Amino acid sequence: MRDPDIAPARRVSMADVAALAGVSGQTVSRVVNDSPRVDPATRAKVHEAMGRLGYRPHRAARALRTGRTQTIGLIASTLATVGNSLMLQAVADAAATRSYALVVVTLGTRGDIASAFDRLRDQGVDGVVVLNEATDLARAASTPDDLRLVVVDSPPDDRFTIVETAHAGGARAATEHLLELGHQVVHHIGGPAESFAAAERERGWRSTLEAAGIARPPVLRGDWSAASGHTAAGRLDPAATAVFAANDQMALGALRALAEAGRRVPGDVSVVGFDDVADAADYLPPLTTVRQDFDRLGESAVAALIADIEDGADRQLESVPTALILRSSTGRAR
Repeated sequence: MRDPDIAPARRVSMADVAALAGVSGQTVSRVVNDSPRVDPATRAKVHEAMGRLGYRPHRAARALRTGRTQTIGLIASTLATVGNSLMLQAVADAAATRSYALVVVTLGTRGDIASAFDRLRDQGVDGVVVLNEATDLARAASTPDDLRLVVVDSPPDDRFTIVETAHAGGARAATEHLLELGHQVVHHIGGPAESFAAAERERGWRSTLEAAGIARPPVLRGDWSAASGHTAAGRLDPAATAVFAANDQMALGALRALAEAGRRVPGDVSVVGFDDVADAADYLPPLTTVRQDFDRLGESAVAALIADIEDGADRQLESVPTALILRSSTGRAR
């Protein structure tokens, strides 16, 4: 917090900080640039002076010295989905912790990722995180050589680092849970066909049924929204006793459709979702679901991107595990 007794009318400079801390301007510069050539006591003294004066490093000046703006971009097809909005928050928090600014670009219906890269380049970003559905567009595009990229949820690609949720493993745990409760078959409300995450969750569900020797029923396709889950559940086989929905929003729609059909959850039908959104525990009944660790995903994506920006780190693949959260929307089959 800035000292209320020191209220300069002009922008605080490094010289002001140096004078108050009793050190040289070069020492202040080293502290600002995180140089290891400053002892801890001196560094603490400089930080105290910065706090008293309300000093903030000049981002443009630092960019001229280092060639980096300490700004990263984020590209998403849309922020209307729960998963993308949670990832945006996680990436923003992780960037702020590292004193990086964030510029966000959404693609909308046009899906023109080349223009998105150009817009972020004009903003001077050092690198870009590409989210979920936009990753297919990034893989198909001619990716810019001057932008470091980290993509969230993508098939393998040597051009950039990939951070992903263990979607298939989470779907496998959900399906196995329902089979262990005695359900003879598990029906699936899947996400959009073009989504990597949806395809991986479907793969985990499908492989689990195949391993158990169970014939796979047709996938009921939704678009991640609760309304699409409601519509899909309306097409369920009347004999169905277990449903795995590819996200919590579609599971919510399914709960409504089942209630309208006079089918009790979990008495007649057990339902499992995916994501563990904040409201999942307040659904009626509280939803058994697969938890995605959005905070860790965002942290991993930003850490990998900044490591590439600052140190030229090698490309890598990181898979973030999921956890099955048991609540009262699932029960033993009759």
